[in-house]
Order: sequence, then C-alpha cells, then structure tokens
Amino acid sequence: MTPRILIIAGSDSGGGAGIQADIKTVTMLGGHAMTAITAITAQNTTGVQAVLPVPADMVVAQIEACVSDIGVDAIKIGMIGSAETAHAVADAIESLEVPIVFDPVMVATSGAALADADTIAAFGRLMRLATLVTPNLPELATLSPPVRPELVEGRVPGAAPATRASTSSARTEGKAETSARTDGDAERLAAATGTAILAKGGHAEGDTLTDRLVGPEGEIARWDSPRIETRHTHGTGCTLASAIATELARGAPLPQAVARGRGFVRLAMLGAPGFGAGHGPMGHQSVRLDAPDAPTPNQITLPLTDFAASAAFYEALGLRRIVDAPPRYARFESAGGVTLSIEAADEMPDGTMLYVECGDLDAAVTALRTRGAAVSDPADQRWGWREARTRDPAGNAICLYQAGEARRFPAWRIA
Repeated sequence: MTPRILIIAGSDSGGGAGIQADIKTVTMLGGHAMTAITAITAQNTTGVQAVLPVPADMVVAQIEACVSDIGVDAIKIGMIGSAETAHAVADAIESLEVPIVFDPVMVATSGAALADADTIAAFGRLMRLATLVTPNLPELATLSPPVRPELVEGRVPGAAPATRASTSSARTEGKAETSARTDGDAERLAAATGTAILAKGGHAEGDTLTDRLVGPEGEIARWDSPRIETRHTHGTGCTLASAIATELARGAPLPQAVARGRGFVRLAMLGAPGFGAGHGPMGHQSVRLDAPDAPTPNQITLPLTDFAASAAFYEALGLRRIVDAPPRYARFESAGGVTLSIEAADEMPDGTMLYVECGDLDAAVTALRTRGAAVSDPADQRWGWREARTRDPAGNAICLYQAGEARRFPAWRIA
C-alpha cells in the first residue's frame, strides 16, 4: 500500500521547509504526497522576504480536488496563513476519518513570524480535530491555556521583539527561559484539546534533546537524543510532522510513528548538503535504507586478508570510505545508501555476513522462530547497533539488526 498524504501548508521558495520539505519526506518514506497550498513565501536560508496568502476558497478547492478523486490516508497541516483559512480547512476536513498531524507553524527558523494573533487563536479548532499536535517549546507556550500570542517568537511578556532578519532570533535565544515557562504546558494543552501533544525540545538548553509525547491522561513516551550541532535545521518541524503522518497512514501506533519520524529527521540533518548562508536545508534525499518499515538488506561485511589492497579495490569501484580502522576494519558507503564493510578474517568466524535492518527487530526474530529458525536473542552492541544472529537454510550467516543513524553516521565517521 502506498500511503496517500494530503499536505496543507505554505510553499518555501528555498526548498528547505513547507510543502517542499513535506513532499520530499513523504516521497522518501514511500508515500504519495498531495498538496493544498495555503501561502506562497519568498524565502531562503537567511529569512522570509515576502508572504502571499492563498485565498481560503482556493485552499478548500485544492483539498476537495485531492480527496474526491485520489483519496487520503492521513493529513499533515503546517502553515495556515490566516484565521479564515484555519476555519475553512477545519470545515473541509472535519468529516474525514483519517489521522491528522498539525504542526502549528508560527515562526520560521529564521525568526520571521508566519501567523498573527487571530490565526493563532483559530488554531484551537484544528488542534481539537488533530490526532497529534507538534509544537516546539515557544509554540507550546503560546498555545497552552490561556493562549498567549505575545509568546509567538519565544519572548516573555514585555521583552523586546526579536529581529526578523536574524538567523538565530527564534531558535537560539531564551532557551532556558522558554524551557522553564513550558513546564506542564503539554499536559495542559492535551487536557484542553483532548489531543496528543508532541512537545519538541529543540529550544531547551543542553547537549541532550528531549521530546515528550503527552496525551490527555498524561505522558505517553519520551525520547532523549544527543543534540546534533549543525546550522542546517530549516524544515525540521515540517519534516517531522510529515514523517509521522506517513507512518500513521500505514497504521503504525502513535509512539512508533513518532520514533520513526524522529529518526528520519536526524538522518536528514546529518545528511545536509551544506547549502546557504543561514539555516540551511536538510538532506532528505540522503535518507536511504536507514529507517526501513520492512526488513531491508543494506549492509554486508566481507573478510579481508590485505587491508590496503581491499580498501583500494572498493574505492576504485567508487565506494566512499566512511569508517577507517586499519588494518582490521573499514566501512564504505555507496551512492545508493548501501554500506559494505571489510573486517579481518580472523575476527569473522562466520565468514561473510549479510545485515538485514528491521523496523521491528523483535517481531522479525519472532517470525523466524515461528518457522523453526534458530535466532539469537537481540543484544545491544558497543558500536550502537542492536543485533540478532541467524543462518538461512543454506547456512549463510545473517544478522538482523537495528542501527538507524549509527550505520552511515557513527560518531567515528571520517567523511
């Protein structure tokens, strides 16, 4: 099944966020992306230069055109543009019985405001329709009862407005204050709307980023991850919401959909192409074979007897060396995302090993054991992978595993 995702959001001329990021995300995750554009923006990595809202009736016409013919399995809502459009969108989708992920976009990564006070006030209706709302901490502070539009740019009441042209105004200033103000806000917002809230912790201080999934009855799950130090963060919120919507359309439980969405965002950040002078776009196109929904062969390890000769051989084929530990080990990456390792033969008693990455490792192990295969219990490895070993009927060594970003982007990656 190809999930059909309707994206209701604004256009980003720079391609880093908005419907451009949404389309790339849905496509890379195997879905079919449809759009209802709410606003046209002129923007790049340094800021938003102009915004032209699309009339509400045209937004609704786009929604109806997609739903009436192609159908829809999930909806992602991003930048709305106006209070009128917010209510029109709510009217158009309230009868659709599909998952809805609402990213309440208020401020661009560059700091430019993308929603006024009236639009923010109208978000309440969309939040009540949503399956999940994904605010960052300043947005959460704004939306949590009582609604506080003065916090839209992450400001405390009475503080001076952030400079719109700054590439750091909304994303790096006041992190400690924002984090302190939002304690308990996710619980209050979930209770008030009857909707699950994913409180994104990127604005908080520290080297560890914490995202919390909170329902009307309290916290459901949380994720702690090391912060990725990069300026290429444009479109992270759009990407996350679209990834979650795609997974929900496949029938994934909400915590699993969030976990997979977070993994996709992190990989896209690590694969950023380095464009622009400000907050650059992520590398959606680089996320290949890293977060498979179904078991996917994406890594093979071969024994070596002469490190230099083997390394030169695979580099001559055009593979890029990404891990280098001579004379015992090296890992190479192909343009398509498959990786190949060479390892000293005396450290490979099972010989050549095919690695099959599993979205649900425990389920894969159970499925093979049900068929009578001998499979080791999954175990965490010091290199960041979780692995289970088995053999196919011909005796070939197979490793079922989960690695996520640790396969192509380990801490010791050299290129």
